[in-house]
Amino acid sequence: MMKSLCIFFALAAILTPTSFGASDKQQAQAQVLDQNEYACENCFFGADTYYYCLQANNKVLIGYSKIPVMNWIDPNKNWLTKLHKAWKPWAADGSTLPIQYDQKHIWVTAPNGKKVKLRQDYGTDIFVNNQKCRAAVTRK
Repeated sequence: MMKSLCIFFALAAILTPTSFGASDKQQAQAQVLDQNEYACENCFFGADTYYYCLQANNKVLIGYSKIPVMNWIDPNKNWLTKLHKAWKPWAADGSTLPIQYDQKHIWVTAPNGKKVKLRQDYGTDIFVNNQKCRAAVTRK
């Protein structure tokens, strides 16, 4: 019993750095091609979903972020941003900016230096202004 427990911990120690410590993030300069949102109107506690389409390294990346919303009185206002200043959508202006990305996420460094984490999603056809973004959407 003790021998098998020691073998288990030895294998865990050997495999941990390769399975959890490996980083396959790529760095690139990206251009914002398009953006759109699903707004939660008349929400007591909901979330607006902001989608961004970026082009980096001849690849189109689509990511989104969710911002908590409380706006049941005025749909144009988010009362939670008064309480928590970080709950504001990233304002993409179409410029070129540095990003990092892997298979699941995109990390954007905004011009003000703030890091924004987007989750990749290629299943939502929300873009109307750019054909490259619409072509990157995989329909099921």
